[in-house]
Amino acid sequence: MRTFFPLPDVAPLAADNPFAAQSALPLHYPPFDRIRDADFRPAFEAGMALQRTEIDAIARDSAAPTFDNTVVAMERSGLLLHRVQTVFSNINAAHTDPEKQKIEAEMAPRLSAHRDAIYLDEALFARVRTLYESAPALHLDVESGQLLIRAYTQFVRAGAALFDADKATLRELNITLSMLTTTFQQNVLKETNAAAVLVDDAKQLDGLSEPQVAAASLAAQARGLDGRWLIAMQNTTTQPALAQLTDRALRQRIYERSSVRNIGGEFDNTTVIADIVRLRAERARLLGYPNHAAWVLDDETAGSTAAVDGMLSQLGAPAMANAKREAADIQGLIDQQAASSGTASFTLEPWDWAFYAEQVRAQRYAFDDAQVRPYFELEHVLQDGVFHAAQQLYGVSFAERTDLPVYQPDVRVFDVIDRDGSLLGLFLADFYARDSKRGGAWMNAYVLQSQLFSMKPVIANHLNIPKPLPGQPTLLTFAQVTTMFHEFGHALHGLFSNVRFPSLSGTSVPRDFVEYPSQYNEMWAQDPQVLANYARHYQTHEPLPQDLFEKVLAATRFGQGFATTEYIAAATLDQRWHQLDVGQTPDADGVVAFETDALKETGFDFAPVAPRYRSTYFSHIFSGGYSAGYYAYLWSDVLATDTEQWMKNHGGLLRANGDLIREKVLSRGRSADVLSMFRDFYGRDRDIGPLLESRGLVLAEPADS
Repeated sequence: MRTFFPLPDVAPLAADNPFAAQSALPLHYPPFDRIRDADFRPAFEAGMALQRTEIDAIARDSAAPTFDNTVVAMERSGLLLHRVQTVFSNINAAHTDPEKQKIEAEMAPRLSAHRDAIYLDEALFARVRTLYESAPALHLDVESGQLLIRAYTQFVRAGAALFDADKATLRELNITLSMLTTTFQQNVLKETNAAAVLVDDAKQLDGLSEPQVAAASLAAQARGLDGRWLIAMQNTTTQPALAQLTDRALRQRIYERSSVRNIGGEFDNTTVIADIVRLRAERARLLGYPNHAAWVLDDETAGSTAAVDGMLSQLGAPAMANAKREAADIQGLIDQQAASSGTASFTLEPWDWAFYAEQVRAQRYAFDDAQVRPYFELEHVLQDGVFHAAQQLYGVSFAERTDLPVYQPDVRVFDVIDRDGSLLGLFLADFYARDSKRGGAWMNAYVLQSQLFSMKPVIANHLNIPKPLPGQPTLLTFAQVTTMFHEFGHALHGLFSNVRFPSLSGTSVPRDFVEYPSQYNEMWAQDPQVLANYARHYQTHEPLPQDLFEKVLAATRFGQGFATTEYIAAATLDQRWHQLDVGQTPDADGVVAFETDALKETGFDFAPVAPRYRSTYFSHIFSGGYSAGYYAYLWSDVLATDTEQWMKNHGGLLRANGDLIREKVLSRGRSADVLSMFRDFYGRDRDIGPLLESRGLVLAEPADS
């Protein structure tokens, strides 16, 4: 039975709407100076209506289905909707406002219904299924074959094979989930801003640098709180200031405020989580899966919940053992200082960890972050580190331009020049934190590369580095330096894409593969040749002393227990939530207890080390597309450390090495099976050994049988 979806009367998009036609700026770069909030709604409306017309024409085509008139035709549909949706979602994440949030909440269910109208259309699915079942006779090239596989897989996973009654239920579930995930993310942003800790006495800020104190004062002034200081929150459980503040009471106040975000109050997320988890479980059961995680992982390289649980279990125990050894060292220092000063000692708490871990590092390795920050000035790191490594390895270069509009004054734009001198793409750098920006660091594409549309990529990186006072340098921690290299790895994955179809372009790969190029790119942050080029004192230009950096690297091993444990604890929570069957999910009152029990049952109830994200502000899994997929960073890191080892074994920062990984992996998007691409580059299957070595983990020997 043919299911037609309604085509409402929608007024044509006004010619002066900036989304009415492709941007005339270079590489179709968005005309940010012309875009207003009022432009989004009509563009969304017109874009959905136009794509519905295009899709209906494909489904009703009287000609027999062919790859071109069905699969490629679908690729060609929805260009207007893609333009507006891409720009809106990216700006809304990077520089939101109340009106954008209102539009997001309004459009989320409508976009969900629009997607379902396509993927649940019987006639359209019948055409795709016919092609899929006759694929050998089509004699498609590898990339076209991959696109057909992806199209068929997406239809089936979206419920195209369900009966009509189940499709109706699925539509309602998807609409409700789209609204809930939007509410979750907006609650997190609002609560993160509201949770900033106000300080009345500057003496409590002892330990922060003068620029950091000044920035806290400026943050308070921006909210009309003159004469006080504001410690803004980041999205993780542990906050950066905890490593520096000497006032233990203030550290405790910051940590406790951070760790209870979105539990109760105006921006409560416990009810939202309970509903999301329940509805995801119901949807998975409807689609024929035992739980949401099984549905997600069926389309990832991991393949199953058993594979993910096995990895987390395998690495969790040695990570926790490392964390407990680190805790013992920290507790020893606390006790030693108490004895020396004649004061009472205290038990290590999570708000103490970062502060005393820094002292252990300083004591053991004779350095602290304050010594190395002056060598990591942002502009040097970007130009002489991140860009330099890419230039040496891949032959690309970067030229800043100021003639293109931006959505916020701090944003910078660069031409990316390829090895043959042609324009490869455009790169946007948005590094500073602000209240209108969501937390974390990420990459996004404003324009996807595709040969089908002769498109070159427009790619952006976003970080949340606290902005210093005017005229002051932006001095980074080594962790922030590593994040810059990480996100630029994603950017290169998008910039180097060289595929025909936009659906397979750049980072359009499985979640547990997408982090591989970014984590691999981190290696260049500490490569001796790259480091010597960017790590220079911002005042004297003296290079970072080799012995000091060796201490930095040695010290990174101390802390791997904490870092790996907090990450695996969060990844385990993700799996626990999403492996629940229908009827097992808690109600809102049980959300906090469920998290507590899950951590205890899996051995991650170690008080000094909390999960990197607690459930109520775990945006990755409840609104960010990583549901049942947060494990992906560790899964991808196996590939990344294998690649790092390969690079070292083959001479390191050489053009030949860069050209090879670009050809075999970075340029290919999802145009072939991704693990096959990795094997083609690496020469064999993934090997967990280099990862274990890099994190200082030793797996327990199996018991004798």
